[in-house]
Amino acid sequence: MIQRMPRLSVPAALALGSAALGAAFATGLFLGRWCPPWQSRREKRLLPPEDSPLWQYLLSRSLREHPALRSLRLLTLKQPQGDSMMTCEQAQLLANLARLIKAKKALDLGTFTGYSALALALALPPTGHVVTCEVNPGPPELGRPLWQQAEEEHKIDLRLKPALDTLDELLDAGEAGTFDVAVVDADKENCTAYYERCLQLLRPGGVLAVLSVLWRGKVLQPQPGDLETECVRNLNERILRDARVHISLLPLGDGLTLAFKI
Repeated sequence: MIQRMPRLSVPAALALGSAALGAAFATGLFLGRWCPPWQSRREKRLLPPEDSPLWQYLLSRSLREHPALRSLRLLTLKQPQGDSMMTCEQAQLLANLARLIKAKKALDLGTFTGYSALALALALPPTGHVVTCEVNPGPPELGRPLWQQAEEEHKIDLRLKPALDTLDELLDAGEAGTFDVAVVDADKENCTAYYERCLQLLRPGGVLAVLSVLWRGKVLQPQPGDLETECVRNLNERILRDARVHISLLPLGDGLTLAFKI
């Protein structure tokens, strides 16, 4: 029985990354169910259900999860809003991209329990570090023992303040163009501001990941007054037309946009 797994030189690197993403996107198209924009029914998930035997087989033959990272994922899923965390397949893809481009510095907006921060820290060299932003001090303390268990706590720089404040501080400190990876998984009202500041902080060839870009299917038919959905839609349009990046939008989790800074 397959155990169910809950959600869980620069040009050369970019070429390899594009090939890997192409394979991931082709898999998504094969498994996904296309929903035309004029269709009234809202699609909340493009991939098969998590308890689908095919999806469980896919995870069981691809997922390599550090024991502490797995424990943190299961712990996070038990928390209120835990199901909004980065999925395990998203985390592994981003960690592999970080390894591919030999990342040393990463940004993580929206720490929560630190699942994404730990996934990145595990992919970085011993001297690497992750600046992770959170306004609620409670959830990171739940995850800290597992950062310690993985022996990666020293790489995780937790900033307990609004993410925009931290990003502005990094820019003021002259760190523009010095980060390799940035993950945006924070409040949607500020998602465009996060994107722009992270893009400034990334080096050419760096990877910017934006999560929940499908917003549980609400992007198809936003309701009047739904500011969060409008912000997500506006950011999606902005990224599509942004000549500063190469992009892929993958049907993993609630939608994952990868923007590669040119």
